[in-house]
Amino acid sequence: MAKTLYVGNLPWSTNDVALADAFRPHGSVISSRIITDKETGRSRGFGFVEVEDADAEKMVEAMNGSQVGGRQIVVNEAKPRQG
Repeated sequence: MAKTLYVGNLPWSTNDVALADAFRPHGSVISSRIITDKETGRSRGFGFVEVEDADAEKMVEAMNGSQVGGRQIVVNEAKPRQG
């Protein structure tokens, strides 16, 4: 099973690869994606990292409040999408 983590307050320059690389030292990363503005294609400053279930809690503890690209990021378990 996998869990999805919400990652907020990311620098505009962060890409999918950089996001995954930031989390990799703390566990198994399945995928990552930066959410972009549909019209401009620019990052909206947040993204999601899909991780192994067993590593999720450890990753939230390790990464929440840490620095990525000079900004203090917010990490928590993503809420399910509202239909």
